[in-house]
Amino acid sequence: MRFVTGRFVQAIISLWGVVTIVFFVLHLSGNPALLLAPPNATAQQVAQIEAHLGLNKPLLAQYWVYLTNLVRGNFGFSYALNEPASMIVAGRIPYTAALALAAFTITVVVGVPVGILLAVYRETWLERLLMPIVVAGQSMPAFWSGLLLIYVFSVKLHWFPSSGAQSVSSIILPAITLGGLSVAAVARMTRSAVIGEMQKDYVRTARAKGTRSATIMLKHVLRNAAVPIVTIIALQLANLLGGSVITETIFAWPGIGQLTIQSVQSLDFPVVETIVILGAAVYIAANFLTDVTFSIIDPRIRLSGGATGG
Repeated sequence: MRFVTGRFVQAIISLWGVVTIVFFVLHLSGNPALLLAPPNATAQQVAQIEAHLGLNKPLLAQYWVYLTNLVRGNFGFSYALNEPASMIVAGRIPYTAALALAAFTITVVVGVPVGILLAVYRETWLERLLMPIVVAGQSMPAFWSGLLLIYVFSVKLHWFPSSGAQSVSSIILPAITLGGLSVAAVARMTRSAVIGEMQKDYVRTARAKGTRSATIMLKHVLRNAAVPIVTIIALQLANLLGGSVITETIFAWPGIGQLTIQSVQSLDFPVVETIVILGAAVYIAANFLTDVTFSIIDPRIRLSGGATGG
């Protein structure tokens, strides 16, 4: 309980820090009243909009009001749509969650087995075949791989839609684009972790006793290599949920990423703050759950009280 409580307190402090930084950075980046006012608005009209939005108060006073409302579960109203920011973001969550889940499935189903193959068959033709693909996948930015997939599978082959979310097939190309970087990262981490375990004495002993390679891998190597693999998978899940801005923009996917771009362009502070808080909460929750999972996998972690998730 002391271990879990300490991690929970750290999570709350981290979330408060994110809220504070985002609030001040946004409110120092521009005046939304100037965008909401008519083109030929007078200074008095702009001032009236500022008063209506509460932007005429001192910055610290605005921060205190926002923080107290946040504690009550009030994320504010969108400047552009005049609707609760939480409701606007909630309407986009299912699309981003579906895309992230599809990309995460690709990440785990492809990344972990490829990493194991690279470790088991290192310095063979299979590694020479797969490793360049993994490196290319980790090096290729999403905006390039997404456009390449659209060109090949939508424009040339007409297999999948190039944009929107009209059908189940619409999610395939965005999921591959979003999961590409994560597949490469998970594969490389799995490879390193498995190679590190395979070089230890207990593996040599098990082989000397005639234990089957599959048994050694499944019962011993993967279990002992689970900590770094679980770490990278948990962090990649957070990345998939919070890092879909480019992918959703390329494929016109109606999720949180596309909403982020629109809200930043219109200086819609409440919506942007809600999105950032959601993303930070996902990252922090992923780290928190990872630490707790580690304490179950390896009791030495909770006994030492060492941080693992980052």
